Parts: sequence; structure tokens; C-alpha cells
Amino acid sequence: MALADILAERPARREGIAGAVAVLKQRFGERLVTGEDVRRAHAHSTTYIPNQMPDAVAFAESEEEVQEIVRICAEYRTPIVAFGTGSSLEGHVNAPQGGISLDLSRMDQVLAVHPEDLDCVVQPGVTREALNAHLRDTGLFFPIDPGANASLGGMAATRASGTNAVRYGTMRDNVIGLTAVMADGSLIRTARRARKTSAGYDLTRLLVGSEGTLGIITQLNLKLYGIPETILSGVCPFPDVRSACDAVIQTIQIGIPVARIELLDAQSMQAAIAYSQLDLQPQPSLFVEFHGSQGSVAEQAEMFEAIADEHGGGPLKSAARTEDRAQLWKARHQFYWAALALRPGAKGIATDVCVPVSRLADCIAETQADIDAAGLVAPIVGHVGDGNFHVTLLLDMESQAEIDAAEAFMARLAERAVAMDGTCTGEHGIGQGKRSYLRKELGGAVDVMKTIKSALDPLDILNPGKILP
Repeated sequence: MALADILAERPARREGIAGAVAVLKQRFGERLVTGEDVRRAHAHSTTYIPNQMPDAVAFAESEEEVQEIVRICAEYRTPIVAFGTGSSLEGHVNAPQGGISLDLSRMDQVLAVHPEDLDCVVQPGVTREALNAHLRDTGLFFPIDPGANASLGGMAATRASGTNAVRYGTMRDNVIGLTAVMADGSLIRTARRARKTSAGYDLTRLLVGSEGTLGIITQLNLKLYGIPETILSGVCPFPDVRSACDAVIQTIQIGIPVARIELLDAQSMQAAIAYSQLDLQPQPSLFVEFHGSQGSVAEQAEMFEAIADEHGGGPLKSAARTEDRAQLWKARHQFYWAALALRPGAKGIATDVCVPVSRLADCIAETQADIDAAGLVAPIVGHVGDGNFHVTLLLDMESQAEIDAAEAFMARLAERAVAMDGTCTGEHGIGQGKRSYLRKELGGAVDVMKTIKSALDPLDILNPGKILP
């Protein structure tokens, strides 16, 4: 969406906001903060969209407090933007209409772990790393790994996924049920702990991915998995991106149960090698990981190497020791910071699309040609096992010409993905930045979304200005 259009949106709610802030300050005291530094930190954005601060930040410590804050904001028609760790990428935590940023980070308890049922119950402020640290002695883990140490409430709200999605799915597949505070302050529970149900509308899936626009998540019931007996990671170089993509397509099509399969193009590998001091070649590469028994992992790796060789790739440089695997994936997860070193002083703007795996090679090839033609610096990485890839644009934010070129490129990228029967966002969400692409992708379904939003949040106080035009 054009920057000028986003900045033009700021309906006048000032009188109501002032009233809500006064009441909340009286009720929560020092846990209602109006200092500029705190407000700015709660509206930061990794997009080109400027910081749009809330009028105050409220720190909730219980479900009941979330209900109370929402009721006060409803009374004064004051916008509420839920905040976890602030790691989202499309302006989700910006407050374009001002109002209250509702910080849920202090609601950070693991409430229950049920090893026999392979599930747990957590508050929204628990981060994925904190949950896995809590689970370490149980032999279980939570697999969704978006890179950042995001809060689980935020991950559910944005329908996050990450490097393990090709085997374990996304947050949509791993949330059994949740509780949420609705726009009137009421509390609902969307499902019990049973692994399957046909009881009524699927409100869990409605709220997962709603980006805080329909309700504020206060508890999550999540699936857990046994830690694999054997884990083997590796890196495999290829002569070009298309060869790597063709290897991915064949790997998926023949059913190798790869846990992770990540692409880094040559420019991305150059950045990762320099930043993480890796002994690898600066050419397009696939980072892979296999989970299972010792024998099955060896078989999976052997089959993958044969496919890679068929497409001109290899050899597979493997890592079995925990510390070696951690170093390898640390390089992938720290790619954003590595990319910034390719153009010192530039800001990295990440965007993503997802296409059917069979169209992956075509989409990336056309995107690379588009990047070159636009004169942009934009390395590509991707969770390519499910057709999802990311472009990190390195921009001089003082150059309006570069910002304009980046906006035009991102529009073409979204249109290209949709034309290939894909989506304008595989995992980043819509937020502010991708609202203008939603109707091109889903057409009249957007009107149904608007109807749902109007029914559940008639005052439009829950994260207004996000998802829907």
C-alpha cells in the first residue's frame, strides 16, 4: 500500500482517547505509561512505514485486566493495539489512529503441560524459546520457528510459521484452541483440548491470523511433539537458484519427510558467510534438516544427496552435533543482520510471498530479473519446501526514489505470486503494508471479512487500520 495513503488515515478520536487514558491511568498507575520512548518502542516498524505511536501503553498482567482495559476502551471508543514482542513485519503494532498499546509481555506463564496428550496451555506473552526451555526435560518441543524469539500470542495472531513449517505446519495447524477477549470485553473459549471437533464454527481458525482485529488472545492450547531421536542438518550448494528449486520440488514430490529446507541465493550466502564466519561457498545453497531414527535420517539424507546430484548440486556438508547444527541455523536466523552488512547504512525491508511449489523456480527467477531491472539490492531467502520465499530490500531511506522503486517492486512481486495462484504473504501477514493486495488475491471474500469485522468489532477499536482497506 502506498505510504501516502497509510499516513493519510488518522480519524479524529482525540476526545475519547484522552478520556480512556485518564481512566486507565487512575486504575493502573505506573502500568499505564505515556512516556515517548516507551510509546515509540511499542510502534516500531521494520517496514518503510514511519513509527505511528499510541497515546499510552498499558501493561496487563491477567486475563481479567485485559477485559477491564478493553471495556474502558470500548466505552471511550479508543483503539487498542495488542503487543507481544513487536517482531512482526508489516506494521502490525503501529497505531495509525493513536489509542492504547496493550502490552501482554507480562502474561508469560506456562499454565499447564500435558505430556500424555502432547499439548500445553500458555499465556500469550510466553515466547517460543521460553516454552522450549520449559519443555526441555519432558522430551517434547514446540516446532514453530519464525526466526525471531516471538511471543506465542503474536505468532498465533499473525499465523506465523518458519523454517519447520514444511514438516510441522504453521500456527494454524498447531493451535488446538484459545481464549480471547472480544471487543466488548467478554471472554470466549473457542475449543476444548480434544484434538478434533465438529462443534460449531471454527472460531480458533478465525482468530488465528486475525492480527488482533477481531479479539485479543489471552490463552493458547498448543500441540507439542517428541524431540526426534536423531537430527541431521546440512548445507548443499547448487550452480544456480533454478537448480536448487528443482531439487526442492523433486524432494517434496517424492515424499522425503524433510523437516527444514531453506534456500539462500548467492547474495544471501555471501552475506551469511561473512557475518557468521561460515566455511561455505558463496553460491545458491539449500540448508536442510532431517528428523527421525538414526537409520531413517541417514536414508533421507542419502536420497536428498542423490536428488541434489541429479540437479548439479552437492556435496551435502552435514552437521550432527548439537552445537554445529545450532551454528548452522543461527546463520540462517541472523540473515537479516547479515544482509544489512551488504549495504552499510541501509535499512532492510523484508517482504514475502508464497506460491505452489511447482511454480517456485519460475517465481524466483522472474523476481530476480525484476530486482536487477529495478536496480535494487535485494537478497532472497526462503522456506522453499512450502513455496514461501522472502526478499530483503536494502534501501536508503533518505531516497524517495528508492522507496518508490521498492513500493513498485513489492506490488509487482505480490501480483506475480497471485498470478501463479499463490499469495501475497506466506507468513508475514497483511498489517498495513499489504492491504491493497488483499482484494486482488481474494476478491469478494474481503467483503465477507468486513462483515465479520463489523459484527465482532462494531466500534472498530481492535487494531484499526490493519488487514482491511
